[in-house]
Amino acid sequence: MNYTPEMEKAMQTSHQMGYAEYCRKLENRMKVEKRRQEDYNKSKQIVAEIDSQLFK
Repeated sequence: MNYTPEMEKAMQTSHQMGYAEYCRKLENRMKVEKRRQEDYNKSKQIVAEIDSQLFK
């Protein structure tokens, strides 16, 4: 995969590390992926709450 400057900027902004640092250590990858999973779960919960309020 080609890593673009936009992807690098997003990685720096979101996770305070560059792609090279992300790839270098498994610990860094695990932290980033855990944070992504938590954000995904929160988003799913918010959508479910909104859906339940819309269809009352």
